[in-house]
Amino acid sequence: MGTSLELDLTPRPSDARLTLRRYQNRIRDLIEVARLHRPIGIWLLLWPVLWALWIAGAAHPTPKILVIFVLGTIAMRSAGCVVNDLADRDFDPYVKRTRDRPIASRRLAPWEAVAWFLVLIGCALALVLQLDEQTIRMSVIGAALAVTYPFFKRFFPLPQFYLGVAFSWGVPMVFMAETGVIPRVAWIIFFAGIIWAAIYDTMYAMVDREDDLKIGIKSSAIVFGDMDRLIIGLLQALMLFALYLVGTNMEFGYWYNAGLVGAAVFFAWQQWKIRERKPLSCFLAFQNNHYVGLAVFVGILLEYAFRR
Repeated sequence: MGTSLELDLTPRPSDARLTLRRYQNRIRDLIEVARLHRPIGIWLLLWPVLWALWIAGAAHPTPKILVIFVLGTIAMRSAGCVVNDLADRDFDPYVKRTRDRPIASRRLAPWEAVAWFLVLIGCALALVLQLDEQTIRMSVIGAALAVTYPFFKRFFPLPQFYLGVAFSWGVPMVFMAETGVIPRVAWIIFFAGIIWAAIYDTMYAMVDREDDLKIGIKSSAIVFGDMDRLIIGLLQALMLFALYLVGTNMEFGYWYNAGLVGAAVFFAWQQWKIRERKPLSCFLAFQNNHYVGLAVFVGILLEYAFRR
């Protein structure tokens, strides 16, 4: 009677390789919780800042201010995403789109997310401290807006408009840093930014509407109901009108208005995509707003390039 032994010849990773893999996974989780792997949010936050930088600097923004605001926008948006996921860690597991996020899936502990938030907010602070005193004071308001937004979804029925204030606060900051004053045109751009954020974040909220109703999260998509497309259309028209007023104030002409026409075409495409309110189509319409911001910016660039 013989005895057979089965040998497991599968190669096992070394301790060093396992450690490296853990670090790689942790870095991936930190990138994901800050949404650095999805730059669409950075662009949507950055476009109004770039509009303001080019107008405040008459097409020649101060290089130092340009770099500070671009990097600061990335840092603050990332920090805001971390705070959002911390605030929603008990809700995200019940929403299909968010249940695999690092904190919701428990891959990242809350204390780790807090530490990452402090690193990001520290980077933003180091950048803004390079600016003048008035702009630094305004940055405190911006930081407060970014940190408090996630909690407004608990009780405020239209948090998308509050998000718009947070996302657009960089506009008056740009004018203060670049010119030392905040002129009327800055506040018109600020207003346009608020309306724009309400537009694209309502489309974003339409993706999660059913889940948000179940767990009690507030959103404009819920408030607007079956009038969502109509109200979004009215907001799109209002934003374009506000940007037209910007052009009037700056005495812009053909090229800038051509940019607004391009933005209007993208808005029309978005209306077509959300007509049946399918989650994927609404998400694609949300993403398409990147091209709205680009169209306006290209119009500003061409206006200054060909201005007589």
